[in-house]
Amino acid sequence: MNASPQQTPWDTLITGALVFDGSGAAPERVDVAIAGGRIVARGEALPRANARVVLERDGHWLMPGLIDIHTHLDLEVELAPGLSEVVRHGTTTVVVGNCSLGAAFGAQRGPGQDPIVDCFARVENIPKHVLSRCADQMTWNNTADYLRHLGTITLGPNMVPLVPHSMLRVQVMGLEDSIRREPTAAELERMGGLLKDAMEQGYVGFSTDGLPFHYLANDPHRDRRIPTQSASFGELRALTGILRAADRVWQLTPMPDRPLETLRQYLLSSARLHGKSLRVTALAAVEFAANRRGSRALLGMAALVNSRFFGGNMHLQALSSPFTVWADGVTNPIMEEMPSTRALMALDLEDRAGRERLMADPAWMAQFRADWYRGKRGLDAARLRAFIGMPLDNFSRELGDIVVERCPVAAWQGESLATAYARLQAFQGGDRSIARDAEEQRFLAACPDPVGDEAGFFIHLLQSWDKSLRWHTVVANRDPERVRELLFHPHTLPGFNDSGAHLSNLAFYDGNLLTLKIAAEAGPERVSEAVRRLTRAPAEFFGIDAGRLETGSRADITVLDPVALAGYDSDAGRQLIWREELQAEQLVNRSDGVVTDVFIGGKPAWRDGAPTPGLGQEKMGMALGFSGRH
Repeated sequence: MNASPQQTPWDTLITGALVFDGSGAAPERVDVAIAGGRIVARGEALPRANARVVLERDGHWLMPGLIDIHTHLDLEVELAPGLSEVVRHGTTTVVVGNCSLGAAFGAQRGPGQDPIVDCFARVENIPKHVLSRCADQMTWNNTADYLRHLGTITLGPNMVPLVPHSMLRVQVMGLEDSIRREPTAAELERMGGLLKDAMEQGYVGFSTDGLPFHYLANDPHRDRRIPTQSASFGELRALTGILRAADRVWQLTPMPDRPLETLRQYLLSSARLHGKSLRVTALAAVEFAANRRGSRALLGMAALVNSRFFGGNMHLQALSSPFTVWADGVTNPIMEEMPSTRALMALDLEDRAGRERLMADPAWMAQFRADWYRGKRGLDAARLRAFIGMPLDNFSRELGDIVVERCPVAAWQGESLATAYARLQAFQGGDRSIARDAEEQRFLAACPDPVGDEAGFFIHLLQSWDKSLRWHTVVANRDPERVRELLFHPHTLPGFNDSGAHLSNLAFYDGNLLTLKIAAEAGPERVSEAVRRLTRAPAEFFGIDAGRLETGSRADITVLDPVALAGYDSDAGRQLIWREELQAEQLVNRSDGVVTDVFIGGKPAWRDGAPTPGLGQEKMGMALGFSGRH
C-alpha cells in the first residue's frame, strides 16, 4: 500500500473532484488513485503518468459508494446480479433480508410449502412467476452456503445479508406450524443455534416484522400472516439476546395497532434494562398524511430508548421523498389495510374473474363501504382515533388524493378521482355537454344513475376496469420541510427505500440522491453530513467495512455532477418499464446525467452516465460481513 508510484501502476486516477470522505468533515479537492480494488493514494496533483486510466472530473463530487440500508434485492440478484437499477444512482452496497424475509435458507420448498412465493408475493408485491424463477435458482439450504453462493455470482453492488426471522421459523418449524403456534423449547433452542451460527459466519443481524397487513399468498394460508408475526415477545427477547451478545443489528417493523407492544420491543435496545445496548433499526420515520402524529410518536419512543437513562442504540429509517404509491386496480400494498380490498389482494394478480365475482357480492360491497368510511362516520373507536389524529389507516380514502395515471377514459389521465366524480355527478344531473369526448361520454352514460356516494363510484371503477385503472396517491411525506427534519434527525438514518420490492408500486431507487439534493439546498456543511449519513454512519452502525475513502479502503466510489443533481426531477425521471431479466414490469427512476461514475471493488460499474460492459458480467461486489468496525 505504501509502494511508490513507479513501483505500483494505478488502475485509475480520478482528478479534480471535490472529495467527501464520509466522515462529515469539509470536502477537499484532491486526486484519488485506485489499484487492486483499493484506494492507494489521495493527494494534490498525483502523477497522471502512473495511471492506466485518468478521469478528469473537475466540478464533480466524489464520495464513498452510497449504502441502501433497506432493500429486498436478495430476489432480483438471482436473475440480474448486476443490480443496475441501484448502481445507476450511485449505490454500491445494499442490505438484504429485511422485514423477516429473505433467501438465507434457500427456497425451503417442501410438501405443502413454497415460502419464497408465499411470503414475498403479497408483502412485497412481486409477481409469483418472478418469485418462482428466483426460487428455482436457490440450490443452498443454510446460511453458510448462502454466503458461499453470493461469492460465486457476478455481483454488482456488495450485499449485506440479515437473517430473516420468518424464514428461520420455517427452517425449524415448517411453514404450517410457523404460522400457527409458538416454538417448543427445543425448537427455540435450535432457532437460537442457527442464529448464533449465522453471527459467527459474519451476518450483520436479524430482521422481524410486525405490520398487521402482511399476509401469505398461497392456499390454504391466504388468511394467515407471515411467520414472524406468530412469535411471542419471549421468542424475540431470546433471539435478540444472541444479537446483543454478538453486537449485531436487529431490523424490526413496529406494530402500529399495538403501540405499547412496539415500545416494549424498542426497549430491548436498552443497556439499563438488559445490561448491554442492542443496535436497532426500525421502520419508519415518515409522516403519513392520514396520521401525522405517528412519526412523532415513533421518534418520541426512539428518544426515550436512546436517552441517557435507558442507554439504547436505535435509529428509525427515513425516506427522502414523498411516499407515492402506485396501484393497478387494487394491487397496492396499502390496500391490504382494509378487509374488503385485502380479500381482493388475496387472489392471484391474474385472477380477474375471481375479483369480479367477489366485487359483485352485495356483502362485499357493504364491507367495502364500511371500510371506506371507517373513522369518518359514526361514533366509535375508529372515529375517536381519527379525531385525535391517530387513525387506524394510512390510506386517506379521499378521492382528491387519488390521481389517475391511466385508464380507458384518456381524458382523466393526470386528474384526481374527485374531479372525475364531480364530472359524473354533473353529467347525471343533466349537463351532458360536460363530456370532453365520445369516449368519456360513453363511460359516463354507462355508469349507474345515480352512481351513489364516493365509495360506490370507486367500486364501479374497480368493477369496470380492474387493473386497467392505474392510479397513485401520496400517503406520506407531503411536507418537504418535515422530510428534511426527518432525514437529519439524530434518531434516524436515511434509507427506507424498499429497493427491489413492490415492482410496479414504488420507485425509491434514487432515495440516496434525493437526500444529497435536499442537503445541497442547505449548503456544503449539510452535504458533508448527508454523505456521512449515507456512507460511514450506516457502515459503522451495521459493522461493515465500507463507507470510507481512506488509503487502503475498498475502492467503492461514487462520482456525481452537482449541477445535474440540483436540476434532477425525480417525478419526471420515473418510468414504468419492462425488465427482460425479470419478465415483468417495474417502476424505476432515471437520474441520467447525475451519477457519472461508480466503482465497486475498484472496477468501473458505471462510466459517463451508463453501465459498463462488466456490470453483471464480472464480479465486482461481495457479501460484506460483520467486521466489528464501528
